Amino acid sequence: MEDQAKVLIVEDDADINNLICETLTKHGLKCTQAYSGSEGLLNFKNDTFDLAILDLMMPGMTGESLTKTIRETSKIPIIVVSAKCSTDSKVDLLAMGADDFLAKPFEVKELIARVDVQLRHLSYSGREESSDGKNILSFKDLVLNKDTFEATLKGQELTLTRQEYKILELFMLYPSKVFSKQEIFEYAWNEYYIGEDKTINVHISNIRAKMKKITEDEYIDTIWGIGFRLAKQKA
Repeated sequence: MEDQAKVLIVEDDADINNLICETLTKHGLKCTQAYSGSEGLLNFKNDTFDLAILDLMMPGMTGESLTKTIRETSKIPIIVVSAKCSTDSKVDLLAMGADDFLAKPFEVKELIARVDVQLRHLSYSGREESSDGKNILSFKDLVLNKDTFEATLKGQELTLTRQEYKILELFMLYPSKVFSKQEIFEYAWNEYYIGEDKTINVHISNIRAKMKKITEDEYIDTIWGIGFRLAKQKA
């Protein structure tokens, strides 16, 4: 993001709170610290933030309750940092509206990576929401409906997985941009990238194969050594 992103940190352990704040401040972000759920909620209501990092077990108001409350009025990314890391806990948190989960103890490099993923995704989403309210993306004979997650090619239904749809959505939001595999993975999976080259290649191949059943036109260009983009339209 071009402007200095603002992060709300809600963590009752002062040492962890300060560690997160110092790490993200050095990374170029502006941090507001709160040491209880109720203090975090007060900060949230009185200011505007690009990201929230929350603990779960806190005095005043739990992280679960704070997540639900934030989600009632805001779509900002929420990263939960907690020692409660069972699969059920993670699933419940995601269902409540959290965007990511980081188990304690954590490495600061992983924290930064996850924060960057969420802010990058927020940047893409902001671009998407500012496009004059249009929920239909089109390129040549390919049409995506962002409201219904439906895709058509030359008027025929194009059946896509969620990740395949998100890959095409990203390309069509920025039709002239070449995307690295990292950028594609982080947008489509909403997770930080750890070298999932094979995953991206397989999904791109699957998209192309599904399109070939409808048309011989090329819709995705491979830029060797860099990544992928929408195929250039012929003059």
